[in-house]
Amino acid sequence: MVSVIASIVLTLGKALAAYLSGSLALLSEAAHGLIDIAATLTTWFAIRAADKPADEEHHYGHGKIESVAALAECALLFALAGAVAWEAGTRLWSGAHPTIEVTPIVIGVLVVAILIDATRWRTLHLIAKATFSEALAADALHFASDLVSTVLTLFGLVMVLAGFKHGDTVAALGVSLFIISAATKLAMRTIGTLVDTAPKGMRERLEEAALKVPGVASVEWLRLRPGGGRTHGEIGVKVSRTLPLEQVAEIKQVLAGALAVAAPHAEITVTANPVQTDDENALERVMMIAAKLRVPIHHFTLQQLGSRTCISLDMEVDSTMTVGAAHELATRLEADIRADFGADTEVETHVEPLVMAARDGHNASPDTVAGVAATLASAAAEGSIIHDVHSVRVRRTEAGLIVNFHCRADAGLDVAAVHAAVDEIERRLRQSRDDVARVVGHAEPLAWA
Repeated sequence: MVSVIASIVLTLGKALAAYLSGSLALLSEAAHGLIDIAATLTTWFAIRAADKPADEEHHYGHGKIESVAALAECALLFALAGAVAWEAGTRLWSGAHPTIEVTPIVIGVLVVAILIDATRWRTLHLIAKATFSEALAADALHFASDLVSTVLTLFGLVMVLAGFKHGDTVAALGVSLFIISAATKLAMRTIGTLVDTAPKGMRERLEEAALKVPGVASVEWLRLRPGGGRTHGEIGVKVSRTLPLEQVAEIKQVLAGALAVAAPHAEITVTANPVQTDDENALERVMMIAAKLRVPIHHFTLQQLGSRTCISLDMEVDSTMTVGAAHELATRLEADIRADFGADTEVETHVEPLVMAARDGHNASPDTVAGVAATLASAAAEGSIIHDVHSVRVRRTEAGLIVNFHCRADAGLDVAAVHAAVDEIERRLRQSRDDVARVVGHAEPLAWA
């Protein structure tokens, strides 16, 4: 509003100076001042409207109202510059040069205008830079053109005093050309915003930041659109399909933070798409396929016979499922594996029953627990791998005894060797007792003892 008042005062002063001197350049400056008043008022209303939050009809807010206001200012500038250029060109072509009276009042008006325009330009430029407001940036550029125009007008009048009769007309022509140049740059930038031209260099900056986030395999797409001093956008990244949902959510959160650092005034929506990555092994691929069918698998075996891939595995289904339904499910699993690995892939599945319902039970008697613990300890002592059988728990169910125990093994041994030794202990227990339904042995490293 202070800028509007300044525009009114300067316009009246320039109009008076133009009347007293007969200067075309000063007259164009006065007309320019009228446009300044309209443009500044337009900016004031545009910023108030653009500051409204998003609603049901404007999902990205009202920021582009600023761009429309800036484009309207460009149209006013082009109209003014065209009129001044036409009049200056006519005078130069006809050779007419009206008498120009350069008085101290005229010089004083121009000097005051230069000081005010310089102050307004710098103030609005700093605010526009801090708020990323296109409307304020347009207004700042407008006042920059005022400043240059006034300087050229003063220079033209000085040339008239020096005896160059066309100095005022040449200055007016220079004013129009400068206004056209400034308005063109502003119009191109404003039109770029209105047609959603991505800010220069921002795409590359955001992609570089995204690829540095651990877990991001690649950037699938990135869309950016400026508006209202901010940049709205969407980014889609690829992550491994083997990652749990919690980790994917964490990757998205870290990525959003990295993008905010790379472009502080951008609002980017992050989408993560699970895909098969290059480092995904065959077991992970098959487990992902089985997980989609909600089928637990184990005992996965992969063989490569020349160019042919052979896969075998055990799949677990509800023990109450019919053979026909189980066969249909196995057929679907095999077909999905072939679709992933190739049509000529050999796939064999072994169906195992999985008890889905909970079994009621109770703790076995102390004598039973002691007997089972002694058998486990004896079996472990006969080998050389398993030590310190402990935490033996025995529960009696309608299906038989369920035995759980912990033991220890050298931390440097491989899993296969320890597993085989634990299986041997389980076999020995089953040989000594025919009422054992299930045995679960948990091996711990000796270093933890």
